[in-house]
Amino acid sequence: MHELRSQLLHGQWFRQLPDPVQDSLLALARVRELAAGQCLFQRGDVPCGLYAVLAGAMRVGAVSSEGKEALLTLVEAPHWFGEISLFDGQPRTHDAFAEGPTRLLWIPQAALLNWLERQPQHWRELALLMSHKLRWVFVALEQQSLLGAAPRVAHRLLQIAEGYGERDVAQWRLQLSQEQLALMLSLSRQTINQILRSFEQSGVLRLGYGEVEIVDAQRLRALAQHPG
Repeated sequence: MHELRSQLLHGQWFRQLPDPVQDSLLALARVRELAAGQCLFQRGDVPCGLYAVLAGAMRVGAVSSEGKEALLTLVEAPHWFGEISLFDGQPRTHDAFAEGPTRLLWIPQAALLNWLERQPQHWRELALLMSHKLRWVFVALEQQSLLGAAPRVAHRLLQIAEGYGERDVAQWRLQLSQEQLALMLSLSRQTINQILRSFEQSGVLRLGYGEVEIVDAQRLRALAQHPG
């Protein structure tokens, strides 16, 4: 249990919870191991609880009836996800698959709701988790409308590296392919490749097979703030 707490304390949301709330959530939690490509849940599935990534990564998105994939995000440690269905009890809105071998902390839906029924004052902590995600969605929509392709790429790389606000980062190696980044941003793979190569030539990134290493986060932030 101490090891799990140490891992989760790297994330801003869990770190800011009162100690008794941390203890309660850990007492309800179980560890789940997923193989590469294994499905955790799919769009339309009944709610199954709240999750945190401990190791590996989860690919969250959807596939249309025509077979076209929309990739929303790549979730790495110590990011939490799955809280929307906790509030409304509605089916899952997206698919979640393990990008590689992945270790999750799982708090089952029924156990979490029972605890919240006994301790309703802690709904606020869960609401803060969801409101953080909502802020991120609004920012992403604004970027889609106002920013050029290069700053959008820079900003999304930073968001993934920072766990969408969950952790600080100076350097980070992302297990992220150019095809995945293209799907996230609705850009062509050719455009993504050109932008990443220019970032690499500038000494901001280092590209590898299926991965992007952030070498200079400060300069990447400057590129993300340029209107393009």
